[in-house]
Amino acid sequence: MPTSLVLRRARETDLEIIVQFNRTMAKETEDIILDVDTVRRGAMAVLNDPRRGFYLLAEVTGRVAGQLMVTPEWSDWRDQWFWWIQSVYVAPGFRRRGLFAALFREVEKRAAGRGDVAGIRLYVDNENTGAQKTYIALGMQESNYRMYEKEG
Repeated sequence: MPTSLVLRRARETDLEIIVQFNRTMAKETEDIILDVDTVRRGAMAVLNDPRRGFYLLAEVTGRVAGQLMVTPEWSDWRDQWFWWIQSVYVAPGFRRRGLFAALFREVEKRAAGRGDVAGIRLYVDNENTGAQKTYIALGMQESNYRMYEKEG
């Protein structure tokens, strides 16, 4: 892990790097090109409204090198929140150096500090075995749920 690592919550001034990372991630993972204006509006909505969630950034030597977004989901069964990790991206030159693990541990710390977060969840592509191994190594377990979706 880089010694100059700083983990921090994103600010409005981070908008363009978040947009760039989100678009790059979509191209790398799903081979789709996201509309820049749509992504910009979506990211700005999160930055402007903490009820939608927050971005956590990893900076190395003053340069944003990775990100994730946390979105809350209310659980009426537990009377607490689940935090969903989404929009995970680490710039290519910084991969396999512990940035995601550091971001994940920071999410754990922030969730534990609140006292109203029942757990942390994320979803992963079935084919992304590398990421799955990372999540297991961080203490996560595969759930018994499958995800279904209908867009539009």
